[in-house]
Amino acid sequence: MRLAAFLLCILSLSSPALAQGGPSMVGVQVVEPRMLSETVPVFAEVTTARDGAVASRVAGNVEMVHVLAGSRVETGDPLVELDDELLRIILVQSQAQIAVAESSIATAEVRLSRAMTTFGRIDALNTSAAFSQSRFDDAQGEVQEARAQLAEAQARQRGAEAELDEARYQLERSTITAPFPGVVLEVNTIPGAFIAAGTPVVRLLDISAFEIEARVPARYLPGLVPGQKMMARTELGSELELELRALLPLEDRGTRTRAVRFAAPGLSALADAAVGQSWTVDVPVGAPREMLSVPKDALVQAPGGWTVYVAEEGKAQPRLVQIGLPIGDRYEVLSGLAEGDVVVVRGNERLRPGQDIAPQEIN
Repeated sequence: MRLAAFLLCILSLSSPALAQGGPSMVGVQVVEPRMLSETVPVFAEVTTARDGAVASRVAGNVEMVHVLAGSRVETGDPLVELDDELLRIILVQSQAQIAVAESSIATAEVRLSRAMTTFGRIDALNTSAAFSQSRFDDAQGEVQEARAQLAEAQARQRGAEAELDEARYQLERSTITAPFPGVVLEVNTIPGAFIAAGTPVVRLLDISAFEIEARVPARYLPGLVPGQKMMARTELGSELELELRALLPLEDRGTRTRAVRFAAPGLSALADAAVGQSWTVDVPVGAPREMLSVPKDALVQAPGGWTVYVAEEGKAQPRLVQIGLPIGDRYEVLSGLAEGDVVVVRGNERLRPGQDIAPQEIN
């Protein structure tokens, strides 16, 4: 008896509190005509435009590896460093060769100038008795030889400059850097290893270049055009607006589907985004037409069919509706609602007919 009295006391104290509770907060949306198209769900997956091996452009011994699998890098970040001691020695040798070539050019220019002066003096005596043909021929030969030596010295200088450029090229590329921002998927070398030019050292994935590729039945392609917007979603409920980027001219003979690529600017911002991740794209299959529709979240399964709650004078009133085609995250409404009705799209799972509500409009 004492326990029954205690429970009765508790109930009597709690009832006023329950009665004084305010109206339920719900999200609502106004029913209005929209230009929509019938859609079909198509399986798709995440791909990327840039995923591949970063290779060394020069040969050498690996001095240091700066990254691990999973490391995030920006353009220009060091990935692997090669031992550059020998390359620096070659660079100094090339600089010395240029100095030697420049000295040879200077010597050849002095000799050519002297030979030209001598030749000019002898040539000036061409009409006098003091002119000597043999001296003229010797002077002319000296000029030609001096010119040849100058040309040879200039060629050695160009060769030395080319060797210097090559030495600088090798030295600059002894540090292998990231060609684009991304995530390191694999590291294919270790410190101390010798690698040849062209050896892959790191596999890099560009997450900023994520796209979504869908295999769309060929019969739906006539209604698709680049730039068209579509909605996509994952199994976990993430949603994203896509933009059709390209219809690839490749058809699968077995399934009669074609690859369609979608730009997904917001995809890389999702924490769970990954190459190969499954998505479902709502692909339009008909021309847009004006229709009344409601979000899927507005529909509540009832014994007589589908019901929505309509906000009327601060209360939630159930309304039986007949729905038509699915259009993305919405359903066409064939009957039961009229333009201007305010339907509950959030918080309707706990409502009762006639319950007081505090509606807040959401997009």
